[in-house]
Amino acid sequence: MASTRSSILLAAAALAALLAVGSSALTFKTGPGCSATKLVLIPSVAISEVEVKEKGADDFTALKEGPTGTWTLEGKEPLKGPFSIRFAAKSGGYRVVDDAIPTDFKSGSDYKTSLQV
Repeated sequence: MASTRSSILLAAAALAALLAVGSSALTFKTGPGCSATKLVLIPSVAISEVEVKEKGADDFTALKEGPTGTWTLEGKEPLKGPFSIRFAAKSGGYRVVDDAIPTDFKSGSDYKTSLQV
């Protein structure tokens, strides 16, 4: 009986280790040129179809993809954070990270999420 429990624990530990390999927390860096009316995001991994939802908004707004892996939102009015981010993962499916970018974001800052990719 003890060897069965040990085998199950060993298998569970091995599975957890396999799942942990290659995954890391998604981080967004705010790129140069960020301002009250402009948000530039640089994700730590390849993602597509990036959208943000401002605080109080009902819908997500698409960001424009730049040639160097940046994603930009420019508004006429000041942007209202915190910002939730929705994107298509390269591995498939859509992901949403609530309140990923704070209200007082600054250019050059890193914002780590709890999402493992």
